[in-house]
Amino acid sequence: MPTTALDVGCGEGADAVWLARRGWRVTALDISQVALDRAADQARRSAPDAADRITWLQADLIQGLPPLATFGLVSVQFMQLPTPTRDPLYRQLAELVSPGGTLLVVGHDPADLETAGHLRPHLPGLMFTADDIAELLDPSGWQIVVAESRTRSMVDPDGQTVPVADAVLVARRTSAPMS
Repeated sequence: MPTTALDVGCGEGADAVWLARRGWRVTALDISQVALDRAADQARRSAPDAADRITWLQADLIQGLPPLATFGLVSVQFMQLPTPTRDPLYRQLAELVSPGGTLLVVGHDPADLETAGHLRPHLPGLMFTADDIAELLDPSGWQIVVAESRTRSMVDPDGQTVPVADAVLVARRTSAPMS
């Protein structure tokens, strides 16, 4: 049953709107106020019934998390950061998942360095596997539901269909964080 969701790095809000249309109360967070303004405007126009279930919040997560409650879902899609920045931030984001809630992380899998060519950035230090993120979670408080590389198709600038690999982690919090 939908509850509350945090959409981290929401960009122009497609995932936030999708969740809100399905009954979630969404906090959509991004560094770009321009993207948030566009997202809010698009939500009001395309999903007026869902727009009031979305709170748009500007924050630079590298500088620290704003004060937030816990959420039934924390979704982090394609937020590619260097490991020394990514790991502590992802740990903090995981702490925002309420007991019984879900952490969903999707990113560019390192397998793309060999297969996706110019469709993905050639920045190996910014890519991660699902296991890299799963290792950040305390196994006594988390159940890993999915930790894998999933292949999907994209069309490159030449019109060719090519496979790309996404790192996908779905983890369920089984207990409250230890203070």
